[in-house]
Amino acid sequence: MNHTTRFPVVSRALHWLMALLVLAMIFIGIAMVASLSAYHRLIAIHRPLGILILLLVVVRLINRWVNPPPPLPADMPHWQRAAALGSHLLLYALLFALPLVGWGMLSAGGYPVVLYGPIHLPPILPHVAGLYAALRTTHTVLAFTLFAVFLAHLGAALMHALIYRDGVFQSMATRTRSARRRPTSPSRSRAAAH
Repeated sequence: MNHTTRFPVVSRALHWLMALLVLAMIFIGIAMVASLSAYHRLIAIHRPLGILILLLVVVRLINRWVNPPPPLPADMPHWQRAAALGSHLLLYALLFALPLVGWGMLSAGGYPVVLYGPIHLPPILPHVAGLYAALRTTHTVLAFTLFAVFLAHLGAALMHALIYRDGVFQSMATRTRSARRRPTSPSRSRAAAH
């Protein structure tokens, strides 16, 4: 695989950073539901992490516009191309909507969105109990949807890496197999030939 078929370094760094943050949010969300004793500590991490993800989604969209992704393999079936495009659009939409809905939910519930210490975000919706309840349900549904799409994305990545081996996974990998091989010195090459 040559460098022209790989995502630029910035795109790859943003992708893997977002993957780690989303994975962290999934585990934090599960832990928030499972453990009431740790709820307040976890929510203190959950809120600023959600806002960070929102900011990074905007950065990623700008980066994607500036640095378009490499083309998919020419022999990839049409349904796989459509599924790849659809899943990426859904991922971006969820990663953008979920923090906004969370921010709106907290605003409607009258809760501050604390980023760190005294730094708070302003409310984006009026304090209305019914709106808070509706947005809380929406936030939960979107979170489960994101979890499912994340798993599907991971499954597709593993299929491309382990079964199809068509370069799709390698285009986003930080290293390729050829990049990991050490260059052979001329003296070693001659010794191996004898």
